[in-house]
Amino acid sequence: MGRITARRPVVRLRGGHRVDRPDTLVVEEPLELRTDGKALAVTMRTPGHDVELAHGFLLTEGVIASGADIAAARYCDGVDDEGANTYNVLDLTLAEGVAPPETGVERNFYTTSSCGVCGKGSLDAIRLRTKHSPAADTVVVTSETLAGLPDTLRAAQKVFHATGGLHAAALFTADGEMLVLREDVGRHNAVDKVVGWAVTNDRIPLRGTVLMVSGRASFELAQKAVMAGIPILAAVSAPSSLAVDLASEAGLTVVGFLRGHSMNLYSHTDRVHISDGGVDE
Repeated sequence: MGRITARRPVVRLRGGHRVDRPDTLVVEEPLELRTDGKALAVTMRTPGHDVELAHGFLLTEGVIASGADIAAARYCDGVDDEGANTYNVLDLTLAEGVAPPETGVERNFYTTSSCGVCGKGSLDAIRLRTKHSPAADTVVVTSETLAGLPDTLRAAQKVFHATGGLHAAALFTADGEMLVLREDVGRHNAVDKVVGWAVTNDRIPLRGTVLMVSGRASFELAQKAVMAGIPILAAVSAPSSLAVDLASEAGLTVVGFLRGHSMNLYSHTDRVHISDGGVDE
C-alpha cells in the first residue's frame, strides 16, 4: 500500500497480558494545493488520488465547473530530509479564461482531517452557488437498495480493514452498483476524491447517483454533493441540522442512520421508494 500505511511499535494489553508488536497505521500528511503557482489551501490527507482530490476540491468550492477548466496538474518540488520528493505540493494550472479562486476560497489556516471548512475567510463563502443543482433530478431509489449500501461500502474498504482508521465515500447508481470508492483520514477529502474521479472522467453533473459516506452527514458534505449535482446523500450516522437545512433548500435527499433496513429520511423523501420489506422502526 506504499505511503498509504505505515508501521509503528505498539504495546497491546489484553486481559492483563502485554504484547509488544508493530501495528499498521494510516498515513496522514499535509497536501498543499496551488492554482497557477499561488498557494490556495493545505489539507491533511491520506496520500493517494491527490489529483482527484484537487479536482474535487476545486469543483466543490466553485472554482471550476468541469475537468475542461483544468489545463494541467503537477507535483512541485518538495523534498524530505533524504532529498526524496514528498509529493505533498500539487499545482493546478487553470485553463485559459477560467477565473482564479476568489479570496473567500483561500484557507487562512490549514484544513484539518476532521473539518474542511475550518479557517474559511468568510462564513458567506461557505454557502456556494452550484452550477449543477440536483433539485430537478427525478431519480428514485428503493429502501432495499439503500439498505445494502453500507455493507458494500465496508467490504470495499481495503485500507480500513488494515488500519481501522479511515473514512470512506462511495458513489452508487440508483440500482446499487458501486462506481467508485475512496478512503481518507478526512471525510471531506474522501468525498473530494470521489467527486474528483467524476470530474476527471467527465461525469459531472452526477445525476441519478447516491453518495454514501461512512460517518456523519455534515453541512460540508451536503454542500459538496449539491455542488456536484448528486441528488442523494446517505450516511451511516447522523446529519447535522445545517446539512438538512441546506439539503431542503437545494433539492438534496439526505438519508441518515442508514444501518441495514433502518434509516431516517430527512429531506426530499419522495426519491426513496419504500420496498415491500419496509424499513425497520
